[in-house]
Parts: sequence; C-alpha cells; structure tokens
Amino acid sequence: MRRGELYRIRKPGADPRKHRVFVVVSRQTLIDAKFSTVICAPVFSDGLGLESQVSIGIAEGLKHESAVFCDNLISIAKSELAAYVGLLSPGKLVQLDQALRVALDVR
Repeated sequence: MRRGELYRIRKPGADPRKHRVFVVVSRQTLIDAKFSTVICAPVFSDGLGLESQVSIGIAEGLKHESAVFCDNLISIAKSELAAYVGLLSPGKLVQLDQALRVALDVR
C-alpha cells in the first residue's frame, strides 16, 4: 500500500452509497508501520471547485471525472483497502499536498 493509491470501499461508515473510492493520504512511514488504520480522503463525482479538492478521473483508474475531497478525511482500517482502483501521478500528489494544506489550514 502506498500514499496516493485509490481503493473502493464497500459501505464506508454512514455513507449512503454501496461503494466509495478513497485516496490514501497518510504519510508512507505510517502506512508501513504496524498501525491498523490509515487516513484517507473520499472521492466524489461532483467537485465544487474548492482549493481543498483535487480533480481526478480516467487517468487515475476511475470511470469518470471526479474530485478528492480533502475536507472530509477519515481513518480507515488497512484491511478494508483491498479493491485497488488506481494511483495518483506525481503531479496529482503535489496537488493533493496543496489541497491538504488548504483543508487543514497549514501553510
């Protein structure tokens, strides 16, 4: 498992959808550690154009254009991250870092 990978999760939390795609945003050191969870950001099909969102789509393994919502971070058990979807490019990872800084108000 690596930072920037996308996974489809079945019925995450109180989400009304059957499945939702999430992007792993935890630092690689945490992912490689023995912790049982990682921090992830959900992907929604309709972005709002906010600075805290990253546009992604077919190039990242999705069926259509979507957006990573960095304002909605959640902790997910590593064991739930089994249905691999794709990977963010290095350029998208830079955008993700910037969106996380905006979402967390860290400059």
